[in-house]
Amino acid sequence: MAAWAETADLNRVEEGSSRSLGIVASSTCYQYVKEACGDRFPVLKLGMVWPLPERKIRDFAAGVDQLVVVEEGDPFLEGCCRGLGLDVRGKELFPLTGELSQNRIAEKLGLPVPASVKLEEELPNRPPVMCAGCPHRGLFYTLHKLGCTVLGDIGCYTLGAMPPLSAMDMTLCMGASISGLHGFNKALGREAQVKTVAVIGDSTFVHSGMTGLANAAYNQSNSTVIVVDNSITGMTGHQQNPTTGFSLRGEPAGKIDLEALCRAMGVNRVRVVDPYDLKACEAAVKEELAAEELSVIISRRPCALLKYVPRKPALKVDPDKCRGCKACMKIGCPAISMERGKARVDATQCVGCGVCGQLCGFGALEAGKEAE
Repeated sequence: MAAWAETADLNRVEEGSSRSLGIVASSTCYQYVKEACGDRFPVLKLGMVWPLPERKIRDFAAGVDQLVVVEEGDPFLEGCCRGLGLDVRGKELFPLTGELSQNRIAEKLGLPVPASVKLEEELPNRPPVMCAGCPHRGLFYTLHKLGCTVLGDIGCYTLGAMPPLSAMDMTLCMGASISGLHGFNKALGREAQVKTVAVIGDSTFVHSGMTGLANAAYNQSNSTVIVVDNSITGMTGHQQNPTTGFSLRGEPAGKIDLEALCRAMGVNRVRVVDPYDLKACEAAVKEELAAEELSVIISRRPCALLKYVPRKPALKVDPDKCRGCKACMKIGCPAISMERGKARVDATQCVGCGVCGQLCGFGALEAGKEAE
């Protein structure tokens, strides 16, 4: 917006001026405001943005001459304040797109912008990757190896789209993977059915995926659905879900049996596979893609970061056997790197899952020994 290139004169408040400016913000934007402004302006921090504390906002606005909303994205809070009849400024100062920063906020509020320092060195990229020992890695390696078209879903397994796995072609919204697969296969027929899968997490499946599977079963979709069951809700902080048998408080709760649920929906072909076993994964995917009916593969192994999941000793590289072929690097595990032409395993990250060892044709990756 053109207004983004200009700083509003009304915000140039001199020290001691009787004209007061008040700011409404929440979440990260509140932190940016406090870092940029300190205690110069009163700030109303909203901990819950819906339903809004209307009386608190009105009372805050009554104590200032100028009200500014600082928020990223759409003018949600700004629009709500206008709905309360308040004179407020927001997106005429701050952009609709992109992220805000302390310096951008300071600039638009007429405050001094600290000088920045640019490093001359070009820093290496650090793209997001699945954790070392992530149970999803073996499955996505298999899907990439088989050249599958993968309709993904919302979860930490969405990182399967990142190189070198590069095994996710679509992520639309929570629960859309199965419905998308059904429509995709109905539209393209056998050509798509033999190479296209949906991948959805256990938590996402019970939240938004069950209806999609019921629809696919009811309409006799020839599709292959993969539920990646890591026994927790991984992406948002290890919350329990209806498949774990525990409530959010950690108390015993009802537990959904995924296999029984899928069969109850009308899916005859339901199988469980260990994603750490690459050969078993490959065989399962090939067989279910070849089957001419709806099938579900449950890729089951607990998240490696769960406290109750035991870690095995880190793998070790035999430098005499390692040929430097980098086959072990194909799974994109952050615990594996190359050093002086040989593979190297970071013992502080490796959980001893052994997936990389299945890729080495020379037996160079050996299981570590338990500490005495």
